[in-house]
Amino acid sequence: MPKSEPSILLRVRGELSRVGDPRKAAGQQAYMKSVMPYYGIQSALLGATCKKLFADLAFPTRAAWNAMVLSLWRGAKFREERYASIALTGHKLAKPFQTPASMPLYEEIIVTGAWWDYVDDVASHRVGPILRDYPVQMNKKMLAWSKSPNMWKRRTSIICQLGFKKQTDLNLLYACIEPSLDSKEFFLRKAIGWALRQYAWTDPTEVKRYVRQNRARLSPLSIREALKNV
Repeated sequence: MPKSEPSILLRVRGELSRVGDPRKAAGQQAYMKSVMPYYGIQSALLGATCKKLFADLAFPTRAAWNAMVLSLWRGAKFREERYASIALTGHKLAKPFQTPASMPLYEEIIVTGAWWDYVDDVASHRVGPILRDYPVQMNKKMLAWSKSPNMWKRRTSIICQLGFKKQTDLNLLYACIEPSLDSKEFFLRKAIGWALRQYAWTDPTEVKRYVRQNRARLSPLSIREALKNV
């Protein structure tokens, strides 16, 4: 039987509270520099718990799925509740909803989450696949995001192709990197290096060429990350 949005939040909260380990919570919160507290749940246990919690869910419409995801995201009091919200976006029954029409949902998570643990998961596992399936619409959006005043949207545009390997659109990648080449933001410099390092597994010669050509503008951090495995 489908669960209403309020009930899924309460059910998730109750189960996460039950399996959490307060002895681990403070360390997790400190590591993530999070204002929001933790229950103290390791990622493997969290994944298994979410899988069990979401096993009998049904989403008759995109709107129902969207509302359920946002009820968890917006109502969260602990960080793992937001991780559960992101896990719900990847539910197998939500596969038909992974289209550009869901980008406002992912944009809200990215902008309001505003930290790497949320953003990187959504960028690579949600935005990336939509880009792969809908390149025309999504190329335009990623190019727009690459120039956004919001750093996390910029980071998303840079790292959304992390798993693309030979399917990487290099023109898009370089175009999304370009507006942030001169940025002093750590998370943008790191993203640039990370994206280049991932592509270096596919074509190290091309990454070395790009680094050589742009060495004067790339930060030492970006260069070091890009060439780490070359």
